[in-house]
Amino acid sequence: MNREEIERLIPHRAPFLLLDDVTAISAESVEATYTLRPDDDLWSRIYSGHYPGSPITPGVLLCEMLFQAAAVMLGQAARDAGLAGVPVVTRITSAKFKSMVLPGDTVTIRARLKERMANAFFMKGDIHANGTVSLQAEFAVALAEAGAPA
Repeated sequence: MNREEIERLIPHRAPFLLLDDVTAISAESVEATYTLRPDDDLWSRIYSGHYPGSPITPGVLLCEMLFQAAAVMLGQAARDAGLAGVPVVTRITSAKFKSMVLPGDTVTIRARLKERMANAFFMKGDIHANGTVSLQAEFAVALAEAGAPA
């Protein structure tokens, strides 16, 4: 699934769409990739101020990549089930940062559904860079009202 197809499922757009490609998707899991391009306008600005001289990717943005991948999965599942709403993160129960992600790295992002309760989806996911776990997190996503800002 390319960026254009991703944009049909979630409201994120450049420069804040942090997924390049969805490589696998089902009703219960998703896998995506993203390359952190240090010459890109967004990343050049972030890296110039986040540990200047030895830049690392902010953990909060790694979490955002994971949340966007989960939103794609839920957006697809909601569309397939005829449900309305926009996926939004409602809770982060845990986040563990295991290794640094550096400018130029390509990350693999995986999220899976642990449990669903009405319009709340409890998720677990991870991000790998260079074959190493960089982030592990558990979080919840809900389908917000269809009229929510996109």
